[in-house]
Amino acid sequence: MREELLSPDLDPVDIDVEVGLRPRRLDEFVGQAELKGHLRVMLEAARERGEAADHFLFAGPPGLGKTTLAHIVAAEMDAELHITSGPALERAGDLAAILTKLEPGDILFIDEIHRLARAVEEILYPAMEDYELDIVLGKGPAARSIRLELPRFTLVGATTRTGLITGPLRDRFGLTARLDYYEADDLQSIVARAAGILDVDIDSEGAAEIARRSRGTPRIGNRLLRQVRDFAQVERDGATVDGMVAREGLSFFAVDDLGLDRPSRAILSALCERFEGGPVGLKTLAICVSEPDDTVEDVYEPFLIQQGLLLRTPKGRVATPAAYTHLGLAAPTRPGSLFEG
Repeated sequence: MREELLSPDLDPVDIDVEVGLRPRRLDEFVGQAELKGHLRVMLEAARERGEAADHFLFAGPPGLGKTTLAHIVAAEMDAELHITSGPALERAGDLAAILTKLEPGDILFIDEIHRLARAVEEILYPAMEDYELDIVLGKGPAARSIRLELPRFTLVGATTRTGLITGPLRDRFGLTARLDYYEADDLQSIVARAAGILDVDIDSEGAAEIARRSRGTPRIGNRLLRQVRDFAQVERDGATVDGMVAREGLSFFAVDDLGLDRPSRAILSALCERFEGGPVGLKTLAICVSEPDDTVEDVYEPFLIQQGLLLRTPKGRVATPAAYTHLGLAAPTRPGSLFEG
């Protein structure tokens, strides 16, 4: 399997770091048991028929393994993987150039597929369904359309915003799956595996402590592992990463017991201290913490909501009593409060 990068937005150096920790095969992938079962059946059936696999759409918050699954699909099908992203495909011709380069059975991975331009998206419809590409030659009255045959390929799309994908595009995927946050046991296995690849001396208690603060996200767990490794190497003379070293290292990098980092705590603090628990609008909250509103909504809020620290209401964001408890603050008692009585 060879990987080809088709997007200037994707840094090969960053990708190489992530790829080194990624599982290569489906049986190495930890967690998401139901999705793994669906993929196993669909990929095995496609291999037995000698056909390209159906199209897949993976949705969910960042860092849960959508890109990793695209690599696994390519590896399981022994196919070449072409990688691009929605923002990189600005014109219909950009996508047409990629599609005409595909060989039979190739995998095309489009990250952030919900950000495709409408003109680009419409080219995908016949390409995904009929494996044909419509090209318009010329302009004005002399313009004519020709249809090119495409090899049967597999499109793998990844998105953090399922609601922004149009119905016609979503319906053309053979499998649409949402990745869930990981359980602590699965994350501990992922951290232990990454430690072996990075040659980090870690025990089960250290791996469990890192996993517990990884916010249900493998990418965060791998990042925290590297930070704790550096802390142990410099501040603890290369000591084994046990529970105590892991706690000290995570505290050094401002990751609290629940796994919240500085931006996440800043969101809660702004809600509780500046806006008395809310409700407050997303844009106002984002400006208050100096973050883009889509970053607050897509990156930080899902975990805060999952942990019961924040609510989205029609009037805006509201901090729960658990948020005050976590920050060590006294919850206000206001008439008409959402949590009164």
